[in-house]
Amino acid sequence: MSDDLVELSGTMLKAAILAGAQEADAIVIDGSSTSIDVLEGSLEHAERSEGIEIGLRVLIGKRQACVSASDTRDETIETMAARAVAMAREAPEDPGVGLAEAEQLATFWDIDALQLSDPSDDPAPAVLEDTARRAEAAALEREGIARVLSASAGFSRHRIRLASSNGFVGDYERTGHGVSCGAITGEGTGMERDFYADQRVFAEDLLSPEEIGRRAAERTLARANPRRPKTGAYPVIFDERIAASLIGHLLSATNGAAVARGASWARDLLGKQVLPRGMSLIEDPHRPRVAGSRPFDAEGLSTHRRAIVEDGVLQGWTLDLASARKLGAAPTGSAVRSPSAPPHPAVSNVALTQGDAGLDALCRHIGTGLLVTSFIGATINPNTGDWSRGASGIWIENGEPAYPVTECTLAGSLPEMLLSIRAANDARTHLSRVVPSLLVEGLTLAGD
Repeated sequence: MSDDLVELSGTMLKAAILAGAQEADAIVIDGSSTSIDVLEGSLEHAERSEGIEIGLRVLIGKRQACVSASDTRDETIETMAARAVAMAREAPEDPGVGLAEAEQLATFWDIDALQLSDPSDDPAPAVLEDTARRAEAAALEREGIARVLSASAGFSRHRIRLASSNGFVGDYERTGHGVSCGAITGEGTGMERDFYADQRVFAEDLLSPEEIGRRAAERTLARANPRRPKTGAYPVIFDERIAASLIGHLLSATNGAAVARGASWARDLLGKQVLPRGMSLIEDPHRPRVAGSRPFDAEGLSTHRRAIVEDGVLQGWTLDLASARKLGAAPTGSAVRSPSAPPHPAVSNVALTQGDAGLDALCRHIGTGLLVTSFIGATINPNTGDWSRGASGIWIENGEPAYPVTECTLAGSLPEMLLSIRAANDARTHLSRVVPSLLVEGLTLAGD
């Protein structure tokens, strides 16, 4: 890490202690990003941003406060520290507040093994523009595509440094490459749209822009001339592209902050069955070339592989230091934070056990039902797990796709849904959340 970030974080900590803080930590994020949008073969929008963001957290007893800025002058940092200390003195006490003890801190990590940063040269704007144009052209080649809504390519590079008054210091660099394309079919009230995107740490891992445009067109054409399905109870398959949202509800319910507040339908399910037997949900923050990987958490704790659910049984909560203290448990190295807010718990990379059959086999299994490919809105009761969402997708008849559907609502109980899921084997393993298509039996569907 360059000396400027090292010096800056040290200056922030020194200012906090001089201002009256008992403890403090500082986060510095220095980055740049470029995004290019094209429309009808011409450049529509180009954006380049460069900047540094700093965040300072001060602690006085069991009180804390956070401030952030994008100005790194010494006088600004001194003002930040003084304001943060004044805020902390007026803040309510929180029994979970406090930095990590020395024995809890990460002392070793292999940043090279994580491969979080692409060493190749940053792509020039002209290269990104050409990439977006190629994606748009590929989508327009498909008969039935009226026009492309947008085609974009982008790149970002960020350096992150965390330093604390307890002695922890750590830093790393992260890159991101992305290409997306959205297409439209039909006209007027019969217009339908869909998209495809690919995001990678390394440029060489990206799908070609032609493939991205082709997939965007295929998804869009599959939505043409939709109908409303009949109301009733049907088996529902959540397509791989949106299945992670279903597992996301389980991750939210097992988040230590929610459990500590008592605002989780899973608060009494530790050690109990939450998924079918044989199914596990594993967090692994050390997967190479994956956007969610991290060498240490936002409180300087080691990150490690762990089973959130094993053989269907809930093994533990996702905990930062504060939620762990409140629940009388050990932290899981799961703290994340932005410069303007204190740490909170969140998972990194997770993977759900995949099944033996593909999506086509799941469709044949249900015979008649709905394959959901997109959601609209959500109503979720975090205390009970009651769930409903607007949806669209493909109606399945005799195990085969019959016609696209739209304007329907699905409803069910999340705990019951998760206990009944059956997984396909089609998850994309480069994603941070590796979740295949999921079949849920007997959901209530409201249509015509």
